[in-house]
Amino acid sequence: MSKIVIDSPWAKTKEDIFTLYNVDEQNGLSEETVRKHLELYGPNELPAEVGKPLWKLILEQFNDLLVKILLAAACISFVLALTEEQKEDESLVAAFVEPIVILLILIANATVGVWQERNAESAIEALKEYEPEIAKVVRQNRPGHIQKIKARELVPGDVVEVAVGDKVPADIRITSIHSTTVRIDQSLLTGESDSVIKHTDPITVERAVNQDKLNILFSGTNIAAGKCRGVVIGTGLNTEIGKIRSGMAEAEEEEEKTPLQQKLDEFSEQLSKVISIICVAVWAINIGHFNDPVHGGSWLRGAVYYFK
Repeated sequence: MSKIVIDSPWAKTKEDIFTLYNVDEQNGLSEETVRKHLELYGPNELPAEVGKPLWKLILEQFNDLLVKILLAAACISFVLALTEEQKEDESLVAAFVEPIVILLILIANATVGVWQERNAESAIEALKEYEPEIAKVVRQNRPGHIQKIKARELVPGDVVEVAVGDKVPADIRITSIHSTTVRIDQSLLTGESDSVIKHTDPITVERAVNQDKLNILFSGTNIAAGKCRGVVIGTGLNTEIGKIRSGMAEAEEEEEKTPLQQKLDEFSEQLSKVISIICVAVWAINIGHFNDPVHGGSWLRGAVYYFK
């Protein structure tokens, strides 16, 4: 058995949907078909987000040229502070002010970066909160009767019934309405402030946006009023909310740099070159002053002083 792929299910009549899934509204799918579809399509749930370990997130915050320059400056300043002889009127802490300040800035930057990464992971994981636990279906083992099953056990082709107060367990093509109207709160997906009236008629626009798919119930949305039945056309990552989850996960994995980040990288590279040239030039210009009395007549102390 191969996967059933329906192009523009909102443009199909309900009879077309029944034919494609070989199902009828009164009896539903057979247990054998359900088993095969479950193996084929997988469970009706969004995969859990596997977050990066904390140590990896921290290391990633230092994978930036400008940060590496500051880290190198802090290390050099720390080593020089250790090797430099302290004056009588100068405390030991004062010698380490520069490296400590630089390190505090880098730690603050890494903390903010890790916090942002964790927030992004939490946003992906939060989508699972919109998954209902229970679904009401019609199946051939009890034809004509509504059964309550775990929502994760739904498969494409299942006949599902939803009523006011229910959360839609999958993407569903409405086939019959058992009330005056059916209104759906789909603000989660479309941002619409008012509930939307749904119907069973096909939509003639094949490239319709979600707001125009008035015969489709989207997974995770809520039934504001009415009662209806329909055929499941998408489960798990094949639902509209599943596609959002996949897009967010791909964007996080790709980590493509924004134009601003690219410009900052270019600036960091140029800055590092300029700093290196200036440091070498200043040090070379002052070679003749390394033995000055102000440095205690020591060439090494003079060299360290101008290196700083």
